[in-house]
Amino acid sequence: MRLRNVTGSREMIADNDFVIHEPAEMKGKWSEFFGNDNPLRVEIGMGKGRFIMTLAEQNPDVNYIGIEKYSTVLLRALQKMEVNPLPNVRFIRMDAEEICDVFAEGEVDRIYLNFSDPWPKDRHAKRRLPSQAFLARYDVILKKDGVVEFKTDNRDLFDFAEEELQGTKWKEDAVTYDLHNNEEMVRGNVMTEYEEKFSSMGNPICKYIISR
Repeated sequence: MRLRNVTGSREMIADNDFVIHEPAEMKGKWSEFFGNDNPLRVEIGMGKGRFIMTLAEQNPDVNYIGIEKYSTVLLRALQKMEVNPLPNVRFIRMDAEEICDVFAEGEVDRIYLNFSDPWPKDRHAKRRLPSQAFLARYDVILKKDGVVEFKTDNRDLFDFAEEELQGTKWKEDAVTYDLHNNEEMVRGNVMTEYEEKFSSMGNPICKYIISR
């Protein structure tokens, strides 16, 4: 059985206080929800939550939202939160295509994309999180000085992501094709579960940081 198909996960998520169940109602009101004016950072495709929860613990003066499409994967993050509750991070189960319905213009100051689904078929290119279709969405919700950070071990996906920047307002502020051997960019790096797995297999990790 695939992790994302475990029976009953949606019901368990529906009863969890760490999940925002009506996220569209929070649009433009995230500072009010968290009760402060701290920066708001979003991870799209957060998986089991290791990355975003580590950041939230390290940076209590930053608010974090983790977005995950698959209920059972999100459930794993919720189990971690039950053990170590963090006041500055909450989760949303949703499709990333709806992010402009959840965050207001200029409400987010950073977006993280970690080991995203490569959607290898050409007809699915617009579903890839670093595609121009998604860059247009990020352009709306990010502050003017906001950035997108993208990590993957999939070189084809990373090449695609860099090609998608051509002809747009986006530019690379930093880029590496071997993160763990890049002294400057690896400083302070927080690994995801996939990153730890793939790097231990010898797969180089690609990363860029982009802004407009």
